[in-house]
Amino acid sequence: MLLRLLFTLVLAVGLAAFIYRKEDSPVTVIRINLLGYRPANSKVAVWGTLTNQTISSFQLVDAQNDRLISTHPAGRAFGAYGPFQQTYRLDFSMVKRPGNYYLRTANGTRSPTFRIGDDVYDGAADVCLRYMRQQRSGYNPFLKDSCHTHDGYTLYGPMPDSTHIDVSGGWHDASDYLQYVTTSANATYHLLAAMRDFPDAFTDQHQANGLSGANGQPDVLDEARWGLDWLLKMHPTDDWLFNQLGDDRDHAGMRLPKEDSFYGKGFERPVYFATGQPQGMFRYKNRATGVASTAGKVSSALALGYQLWHKRQPAYADQLLKRSQSAYKLGIQKPGNCQTAPGRAPYFYEEENYTDDMELATVEQLNATGATDKQATTWQNTALKFAQQEPVTPWILNDTARHYQWYPFVNVGHAELAKKLPPRQRKIVTDFYKRGIEIIWQRAQQNAFYRGVPFVWCSNNLTTSFATQCFWYRRLTNDQHYTALEQASFDWLFGCNPWGTSFVYGLPSQGDTPTDPHSAFTHLKQYLIDGGLVDGPVRGSIYRNLIGITLQEPDEYAPFQSDVAVYHDDYGDYSTNEPTMDGTASLIYLLAARQAEGHSSQRRNKKASKKQPITSQIIKSNASQVQLAASSKISLYYKGAKVRGDTTVRRLALVFTGDEYADGGHKIARTLQKRGVRASFFLTGRFLRNPAFASVIRNLISEGHYIGPHSDQHLLYCDWKKRDSLLVSRTQFITDLRANYAALASFGINTNTSRIFLPPYEWYNDSISVWTHAEKAQLINYTPGTLSHADYTTPDAPNYRSSAAILQSIRSYRQASQTGLNGFILLMHLGTAPARTDKLYAHLDALVTELKNSSYQLVRVDEL
Repeated sequence: MLLRLLFTLVLAVGLAAFIYRKEDSPVTVIRINLLGYRPANSKVAVWGTLTNQTISSFQLVDAQNDRLISTHPAGRAFGAYGPFQQTYRLDFSMVKRPGNYYLRTANGTRSPTFRIGDDVYDGAADVCLRYMRQQRSGYNPFLKDSCHTHDGYTLYGPMPDSTHIDVSGGWHDASDYLQYVTTSANATYHLLAAMRDFPDAFTDQHQANGLSGANGQPDVLDEARWGLDWLLKMHPTDDWLFNQLGDDRDHAGMRLPKEDSFYGKGFERPVYFATGQPQGMFRYKNRATGVASTAGKVSSALALGYQLWHKRQPAYADQLLKRSQSAYKLGIQKPGNCQTAPGRAPYFYEEENYTDDMELATVEQLNATGATDKQATTWQNTALKFAQQEPVTPWILNDTARHYQWYPFVNVGHAELAKKLPPRQRKIVTDFYKRGIEIIWQRAQQNAFYRGVPFVWCSNNLTTSFATQCFWYRRLTNDQHYTALEQASFDWLFGCNPWGTSFVYGLPSQGDTPTDPHSAFTHLKQYLIDGGLVDGPVRGSIYRNLIGITLQEPDEYAPFQSDVAVYHDDYGDYSTNEPTMDGTASLIYLLAARQAEGHSSQRRNKKASKKQPITSQIIKSNASQVQLAASSKISLYYKGAKVRGDTTVRRLALVFTGDEYADGGHKIARTLQKRGVRASFFLTGRFLRNPAFASVIRNLISEGHYIGPHSDQHLLYCDWKKRDSLLVSRTQFITDLRANYAALASFGINTNTSRIFLPPYEWYNDSISVWTHAEKAQLINYTPGTLSHADYTTPDAPNYRSSAAILQSIRSYRQASQTGLNGFILLMHLGTAPARTDKLYAHLDALVTELKNSSYQLVRVDEL
């Protein structure tokens, strides 16, 4: 982040010709679901403008060949919303043909490329499981190391305080390392329900400990088992139930998970007993009134675990059932809300409802015991009484809420109870869902995003839960009235929002997703945390009143912030950009449901195709083959640039850029020749025209390295503070790039085949990607995760990184990531300023040797 600020200062004078102008800012945008759309679903994008412009139509364009497919009316203007003065819903639901497309309007606004297909959500649930594995406590498979193995010592329990109890395991709650039974039980239930309802959505690529390797059961079951085992530890006897592990002393400093020695008893952390009374070791106390909210969640998760394991492992399943029943009994005996315990800060999970938890627990007791006739009716009536006490989840009735005030954010019990009831009673319960959906719909239909979910803390969790409620209601009743609202809620999570970003780290791989979340994994080690759902936007007034938020870099979404809602892709904003374990688990269920519906549609289409003429079948078959070919390789893209090759192959590309310096040129060439490695070099026109560098360039060409463009004058294309704000016009971009190609041609380089382009400063936006594509070139960038690109920094700069630190970052990423450096574009520089005497290229031989010894194949970037 400091790198961006440094460049801004250094380039201030040199970029005088490209000073930011207001007319260059993105005054109009098209926001779409970056993950894509199923052919049968509602397909709507949102056009928004920061001015008072209007539109009358939009076009759908084939992204493969820029061919116009169709023109559609823009529909009615929805008026102002958030930062936008005018908005439209661009409805192209009538388009069913699979393919890659983009939308555009007459004023030149273009959407990111998106895909239509029944398989667009395939594998997404498994991606989110990556984040769950990374959140594991006890043994962490992502780090291949153990943490928090000494947990913990008891507080508030019937035993003497500081009694040791083994509660190691489970998941860290979010980017801190606290662990809560309430969120863990809810997450476990969602994982189990996803497996129960959509088993085909998951693969078997990991062992029970989370390491790579199949073990004969879907990965989602391995993850759910991790949660179940911890819940058993937190409810070890009939009348012992613990609610929380650790407290906000955890927040003393940012670190990777390990043993914590600041809780006052060696490496042990405090374990809070669920007393049903207010708790808090320091200044602040919660307002707990009972145990049922926690006990009900535990009972439900364990009961569902029993149902999925009773044939797999009967003895283990019996243990789950026994503890499910004792937890249910505690919930009946101690009704009320069991809140988490605060410490030195006033923030805690302020849950104030429990009847929804006991409703679900009652239904799952019925399901687990297999009761019939009179006993089944008794269970059903008990569950219905709980349901009638909270027909609508309270956050839906309000436009504000305290942190986790009503949790979980969807009443799962209504869906499960409805499945057990006769038609008349079933409608009572499904109407509870409908009542809540209708309340949101009345708010949502007033704006183009169909946004009716309030912007409170963890709004993305609420959005996921609401989309799931819509899905359950639709499946239970076959009422299609709210399908557009359901789809809009899902679209919001993946880019159809004012900021145009997916809120899931790394999903989709080629889209705008969080890159700087509030996470020690990314902040300290640049580890990828694929699949983590971040908290999401909050109301401007909430953001302004939170404690301890300081943005660490200029806000790239600044034009799209408003009092309506604020979101920052910034480590310093824990309120909107912190991923959570329970939100991610809820999303896993929703993504599995989406994938399953896509497969059902595929089966219907396949069955229908048998009745069609043979020519139609051939056309469909070819389209399917093209689509499979386009998605067969697991490569990563960001804002249209390829940033990583196939992650399933142990192969990477060494890439070097050159502009002002070439002091390492001959040494790099000799090292690569010695080791038999072909690399890739991206050179500016200024570099190519410098007579002092001619011998280096000819040497690289003669050795068969890839030589490509890096812009002619090493321009800064977009503002460091507002990435969407261009500093160059399209004409300036094209003129500069073509001049760079002319300089390449002067060395005999075939510019018809050298069509891979690495942008100057490795900084670009969607417009640069589109312009590059129009010039028939492929934009690439380095793979994030290491510090290799920092080899230009000098000791007097605040972002200085030594060669030792850079090499260690490469080594650490290779060892810690499950895919290692597979597909990496590892970027370095041909030379650096004289002030940097610690040259990374002096260590190139050792780096190449280490990579080869680790069985990596080093290839040119055009082979990646």
